[in-house]
Amino acid sequence: MSVETILNDYARDLGVRRGLSEHTVTAYAAEARAFIDFLASNSDDVAGALGYIELADLRSWLAARQEEGHARASMARHAAAIRSFTRWLHKNGYLDSDPGVRLTSPKADNRLPQVLTQSQAKRLADVAAARAAQEGGLSVRDWAMVELLYACGIRVSELVGLDVDAIQPDMTLRVVGKGNKERIVPFGRPAREALSQWLAVRADFLKGKNPAVFVGKAGRRIDPRMVRTILDRLTDLADLPHIGPHALRHSAATHLLDGGSDLRNVQEILGHSSLGTTQRYTHVSAERLRAAFGQAHPRA
Repeated sequence: MSVETILNDYARDLGVRRGLSEHTVTAYAAEARAFIDFLASNSDDVAGALGYIELADLRSWLAARQEEGHARASMARHAAAIRSFTRWLHKNGYLDSDPGVRLTSPKADNRLPQVLTQSQAKRLADVAAARAAQEGGLSVRDWAMVELLYACGIRVSELVGLDVDAIQPDMTLRVVGKGNKERIVPFGRPAREALSQWLAVRADFLKGKNPAVFVGKAGRRIDPRMVRTILDRLTDLADLPHIGPHALRHSAATHLLDGGSDLRNVQEILGHSSLGTTQRYTHVSAERLRAAFGQAHPRA
């Protein structure tokens, strides 16, 4: 069987059987291809070499990635991806045993990306709202996207994947997250106002039938990269550090905890499968408390 057939079968299994997102399938398939290319540098028969993969091969591949300057978080993702591939190879009869089960990797750096303060988040939303009032059209869309990213703490993939019927009358969204898991996420009045104004003009930008809430100039569902570009423009206008959509998600989680929200509720809102992932945000809140104590208390 050819290498291309193996890779195509692997990608299909990731998407269909495991229900992973298109982004994750693409990333995992790319890692598998990179590993195969690595094997090809040491073998004339790559398809045959796949049946004789050893732990040393996996470690050598990871070492080569590390020499390229990849961070610990990236190394952890590389290791997870290659373990997924060798597990699939073993399950489908290409390998007699799975060497990936013995592969360890550096723990991912648990530091959070940059988080906006509450006043910075408000300034970003205010700038987006002012631009929408002045320019109308797609600037209203941009305002609504910022409001939802911050209000709901949703991922950019979840934002661009929203369909109109996901918006509920009780100011909640039906969000489809990782692994096609659906959850209900609330949003507040500012997001409702921005969303209402965008939905009122959205039809002007549609080309044919399209259920997507957010569309681009061509009338198609907006691309995540475009959302990042829009955020770059708005942070420039607001005189804020450049942040990505994920930083707004982190900001939302941190501000919820700062406001006294229960950790389990934040886990539900963010769609984390593990409470441990959500607990990372408590470190940020604790650091803020220590900073406030240091500045205000006479015995600090």
